[in-house]
Formats: sequence, C-alpha cells, structure tokens
Amino acid sequence: MDAQQTVRMNPGEGETSYARNSTFQSAEQMRMKPQIEEAIMELCGNSTPLPRSMVIADLGCSCGPNALTMVSAAVDAIHRQCLELQQPPPELSLLLNDLPSNDFNTTIKHLVEFQERKNIDKGQHGFSPFVMTSIVPGSFYGRLFTTGSVHLVLSSNSLHWLSKVPEDLLKNGIPMYHSDEQLRRKTWPVVLDAYAQQFRKDLLWFLECRAQEMVPGGRLIVSLTGTQSPATASNGSAQQMLEFIARILDDMASRGVLDKQKLKAFYIPLYSPSEKEVKEIIEEQGSFSINKLQVHDPIAGVNKAMISPKIKAYALRAAIEPIILDHFGSSEDLMDEFTNTAEKFNSQALLQNELTKNPMVFLALSLERQS
Repeated sequence: MDAQQTVRMNPGEGETSYARNSTFQSAEQMRMKPQIEEAIMELCGNSTPLPRSMVIADLGCSCGPNALTMVSAAVDAIHRQCLELQQPPPELSLLLNDLPSNDFNTTIKHLVEFQERKNIDKGQHGFSPFVMTSIVPGSFYGRLFTTGSVHLVLSSNSLHWLSKVPEDLLKNGIPMYHSDEQLRRKTWPVVLDAYAQQFRKDLLWFLECRAQEMVPGGRLIVSLTGTQSPATASNGSAQQMLEFIARILDDMASRGVLDKQKLKAFYIPLYSPSEKEVKEIIEEQGSFSINKLQVHDPIAGVNKAMISPKIKAYALRAAIEPIILDHFGSSEDLMDEFTNTAEKFNSQALLQNELTKNPMVFLALSLERQS
C-alpha cells in the first residue's frame, strides 16, 4: 500500500469533510501560533535590513480553512515585526503543499481570498507585506523546493502519517490486527517495531530534504501526534488508534459488511512516536538544533462539552475514509456503517475515560537550520 496515494483527507466542505471535522487539528494549530511568532521575531530580528523577500512553506496543508491558519499567523507576525522595527516588509511567497490527491480546489478558493485581502492591506498600509501564493503538490517525503530558498517551514498534524506501510509486515504477511486476542498480543511488538522503524526512516529523510531546501538559520516548526510514554508501552496511543479502527472494521467484517480476507491485508500508515524517539532522530540527522519542544494536551482549547461519540466518529471518518475506500472499494453504505459502528464503540462513558487517560499528545517542535 502506497501511503503517498492513500493518505488524504475527505474533500469538500460537506458534513463528512475534513474541513468540517478538524476541530482537534484546528486547536493544535492555534497552540502553535506562539512558536510561529517567536520564530518570525528571531528571523526578522537577526536581519538588518530585512531580506527583500521571504519564502514560507506549509507542508501537509490539507484543505478548508485550516490550510491557511499557520501561514496567516506568520504573515501577521511579519507585519507586526516590521512595524516595530520601522522597516519595509519583505515580499512574501507562501507555498502550500500536500499530496496531488488533496482537495486543492477548496484550498485555492480560501488562498485566493487570503492573497487578495492581504494585498489590499498592502495598498492601504505601507507596512503590510506583498503576498504571492502557490500550490506545490507532492509528498514531503522528498524534495519540493529549490536549494537554500525557504526561510520558514511549517507542518501541523502531518508527520505521523507514514510514507508507506512497513515493508516487513507486507512481505511476511503479518496483519496489523488479529481478532484473536492471544495472537494480537503475540504479534503486536513486531507490528509496532516495524511501524517505529518506518517512522524513523521517514523522519530522517524529511529532515534531510528540508535541510537542503532551507536557508542557514531558517526555522522548521512541526506538530505531530505522539504518545506520553515510550511507544512500546502496551497502552501507547499508536496502538490505541490502530486497534480502535481495526475493531470497528472487524465488527463490520463479522456482519458481512466488509470482506474478511481484505481486512487481513489492511494497514493504516500511521505512527505516534514518543518525545524521546523524535529527539533521537533529529539529533541523528544532525542538520537542525531543537530550540523548543512542547508537549500539548490534544483537547486543550477544545470545548469538552462539544466532544461527543458522534463528533469523534465523524472526525475519524474524515481522516481515514479515503484509505478505507481505496482498500475495500467504494460502497454507498460502507462509510455510513463505519461511522455508526465507531459511534457505538465510543460510548459516552468510554469517551470520558479517554479524555482523562488518553496517552495521546501533540509534540510541537521549533527547530533551527544549522549554518
């Protein structure tokens, strides 16, 4: 399974779209704003005069209003910094990246409105930056930009998606999930280790590519889902997420909604690392220093009263529907049944327990490109 083709969010702006079901992702982007503002202060404060132009890239921008949250925060921070320094602002090139299968139509609509609004401000207020925008389709597990051209790279809620399913699992026919609990406990360490190794390879290559594309002293700000404990722990968030989705699909297969044989060959290219894992990989790659690493509560800033089994089910569907449909085939009722089953499994009592004991966190890092 090639994750570069399957990991995309539900398109459009309808009831089951990612744009309408990304509350947790949106909250994390808001928590990242101080890191973005701090990075802009450092970038602009270290340059006198300011550069004539700056390039800002958002990797894994997805679609809908969330696609512009972080680049908008960066543009506003540059505006404020230029006012404070009483220097003319640089021209800004904003590059939004995601897989070619992303719903760029929805993204472009918001992007054009943003660009027009900012350039009207430029005409009315001399210190507003002139903004140009571009879409850059492609996998961020590879080169996207010219050498030494990018000043600030942003990425939120993306790096936990792997470039592909671990090859060892496919080659050896080891399923992601066993219905039999005894078999599941036996194979889980092997499954988790394969996912951890794939994450390590992916993050190393991601950092290598960004190191080539960024200017010396450039900033890389990323946030991804992680786990509070080492990923090998039995209650790690990586296991919980994979197992919860697999339980839903297994229940559907037992009722004949899904093909049981296809379920044995179904994998989700998703991994939630620990803080220790991420630090070690960054240090091993060697091109970046860690300015700041924060561990965010995934529900901080989210109205807990609004979190219901139905909302959680819709959020899960928005994130993984394309992966399920690519593997099992499109069916008019398949995803409706998935949503209903997810809501049934996520009872209010279980949900409240998850909100208090969930090991999942967001790892938010601000990195500096070494000279």
